[in-house]
Amino acid sequence: MASDTSVLDTIVDLTAVSVDHSSLPTRDFMLVRLAALIAVDAPPASYLANADATEKSGITADDIQEVMIAIAPVVGTARVVSAAGKILRAMGLAIAVGDAELAGEGDML
Repeated sequence: MASDTSVLDTIVDLTAVSVDHSSLPTRDFMLVRLAALIAVDAPPASYLANADATEKSGITADDIQEVMIAIAPVVGTARVVSAAGKILRAMGLAIAVGDAELAGEGDML
C-alpha cells in the first residue's frame, strides 16, 4: 500500500536526482529552480517538493526574497506576490505532513 505522501516522495526523489546530475553548485541550482517555479506560477506542492533540497543547499528566506527581487521585472510583480503566498502555503503543508508523520509514528509505539 502506498503512503499518503508517495507522489510527493517521488517528486522529492526526482529533485534530488536532478541536482546530482547537474554540474552547477547545489545552491546555484536550487536558486535557478526557485526562479523557474516562480516564473511558471507553480503550485504550493511544487515548492514543497523542493523544500528539502532548498534547505540542504543553505538557501535562506533572504535569498528567496533576493531571487524575487531579481526576477520581478521579468515575470511581473503579480507572479512574485503569488509565489510568496504559495511558498507560505507550502511551509504550512510541510508542517502538516511532518505532524501527520509524527502522529503515525506514535500509533506504532
